[in-house]
Amino acid sequence: MIELLGTAHPIIQAPMAGISTPALAAAVSNAGALGSLGIDASSVAQARSTILQTQSLTDKPFNVNVFCNAPPRRDRNIEAAWISHFSALFEKFGAKAPESLNEIYQTFVVNDEAFQMLLEVRPAFVSFHFGIPEVEKIAAFREAGIKTLATATKLQEARTIEAAGIEGIIAQGIEAGGHRSVFDTRAEDDQLATLPVVRLLVRNSRLPVVAAGGIMDGHGTKAALDQGAVAAQLGTAFILCPESAADVGYRANLKSCRSGFTRLTSVVSGRPARGIVNQLIEHGEAGTGLSPADYPIAYDLAKQLHAAATRGGNNEFAAHWAGQGARLARELPAAQLVKILVEEFTATSAQASLSNHGRSV
Repeated sequence: MIELLGTAHPIIQAPMAGISTPALAAAVSNAGALGSLGIDASSVAQARSTILQTQSLTDKPFNVNVFCNAPPRRDRNIEAAWISHFSALFEKFGAKAPESLNEIYQTFVVNDEAFQMLLEVRPAFVSFHFGIPEVEKIAAFREAGIKTLATATKLQEARTIEAAGIEGIIAQGIEAGGHRSVFDTRAEDDQLATLPVVRLLVRNSRLPVVAAGGIMDGHGTKAALDQGAVAAQLGTAFILCPESAADVGYRANLKSCRSGFTRLTSVVSGRPARGIVNQLIEHGEAGTGLSPADYPIAYDLAKQLHAAATRGGNNEFAAHWAGQGARLARELPAAQLVKILVEEFTATSAQASLSNHGRSV
């Protein structure tokens, strides 16, 4: 783990685009874990500024995550029907439904400007979600001294990652909050839970494996490492940290009983993602016979609707991503949370050692 991450503790803070901040990533890294930034909701100039700000706050390694989805498949009929399905809600909030939708995020696989920027600012890690870029880009990162990670949800994806020369695999279970990192949304999703997918990849890959999905404390981290993972990646656990960019409504939902009801759905962004169930998800899924526009086209509509609803004082149309362990979230400064996670992990490990010793005696 230390060879892969260069950290004191086997903990990674998940990137969480739109939620991670320089303050959060730096605090986690300064505490001995690996902080992360998600830059896909930012322009290249904004991403550069965010990375440079993080570098000014820590001299420790941190990770920058990019989305490597295929460019969206545009279909005017599907997009028009999707807009029509939500048009009454726009009217309810005194807004006009959009006439068309836009590709609000450009995938990293075609974003050469973002690629060049990362080579220039050189974060310690770059990680890939939804797939991987071409091998030439991966090789360029390696030559620049940047380590690479990529997320897999099944064995086939892990084999693609290993063959591309990437240095570590993040094994994402179905419990994970936010976007599910399936490479091909048209292929069947194995929907493996975190511990089984970790074990499967550990047994069938030479690369170090990081566990992700539903892990909220040191006990969960220990369970993941017992399956052969070198570290655990936690996302939802860090959302309530004061350093995150989560707004008041997001924090309130995460602290309420509603956080116990999450759902994996494509209706928010156009790709499967797990979030707290609200009116946005329920209305999207009520569209009989409808398919959401492709990612990130559908996300453009969701964000416009959320903005209209927020102006009307309604917070039911936000994307509040959260994993199945969301009820275990704690409202603590990031450094303190890392400290507690390590204490829990250490105590759990010590108890297991004592128990094993007793059995051997």
